[in-house]
Amino acid sequence: MTEPLLRTCTRTQGNNEALKTGEVSPVGFGFDFEEVPVLVHGFRRMVRRLDFDISEMALTTYLVAKAHGAPFTAVPAFLVRGFHHGALLRDAARPVTPAELVGGRVGVNRGYTVTTGVWARAVLRDEYGVDPSKVTWVLSGDEHVEAYRPPGNVEPLGPGRTLVEALRQGELDAVVGVPPQEGLVPLIEAPETAGFRALRERGLYPINHLVVVKDELLAARPDLGAQVFDAFARAKRLYTGRLLRGQIEAPTAVDETHRRVAELTGADPLPYGIDDNRHVLEELLRHAVDQRILERSVPVDELFAPGTRDLAG
Repeated sequence: MTEPLLRTCTRTQGNNEALKTGEVSPVGFGFDFEEVPVLVHGFRRMVRRLDFDISEMALTTYLVAKAHGAPFTAVPAFLVRGFHHGALLRDAARPVTPAELVGGRVGVNRGYTVTTGVWARAVLRDEYGVDPSKVTWVLSGDEHVEAYRPPGNVEPLGPGRTLVEALRQGELDAVVGVPPQEGLVPLIEAPETAGFRALRERGLYPINHLVVVKDELLAARPDLGAQVFDAFARAKRLYTGRLLRGQIEAPTAVDETHRRVAELTGADPLPYGIDDNRHVLEELLRHAVDQRILERSVPVDELFAPGTRDLAG
């Protein structure tokens, strides 16, 4: 019997590349990849129109979508991780400290629920004592999940302007998630050092993206969640093995960060599975509730498809 092809959206990157080249093939189905040049557009299409059978998705987008009844469920393959101390930028001509953001205004690239913004606000609270509810967050775009309503300290930027323009005109104190550019510098001094310090002291290597599968397919094929996890995990293991053996040609900054994480922890820099990531997931849930992105927390295991909750990769 011919195995079904499932329409899939995921970015080509080190830990997924073997799926795109065919070096790793799934068991029980096939991937029908659609290349989406701007990955966040794929997230929106999945959330709003269910355009894919399997899709990479930002972690907080998934949490919000699930809270509003989205008919897809995650498998614990965590495709993208990173530190977020460097996501906060200020005008180089205007010194501002994290503590001085209290009572101020911070621009957020796209929506309030963007995962980078959630983790950046978590850094401000946990490491600098900044209560996110005491800051006005100014958005350049709307939310992927249309039903979501932000708290009262969130407002739109307004048409015809950019966050960087508002920052340079002194109407914002900092911005989150804006690409680095001339005239902007990190709000947090030595952000890379600060990120690795958080890893060393708190075991924090934040998760940004995971994988979701349509519920109707998971119901029709009870083994599908585990099969999807297995394919992504095998591709990731190929990547991390080559990375740690120095076999990646022209390594990127992301590759170098993963290598340094492995060197510091002595462990897989991209662990898949719930148990190895429970503390990070619980921390993200705590901050999502604190920032009024979720009304209430949920047990971590309930976020993932049956048949995948005990898997490790």
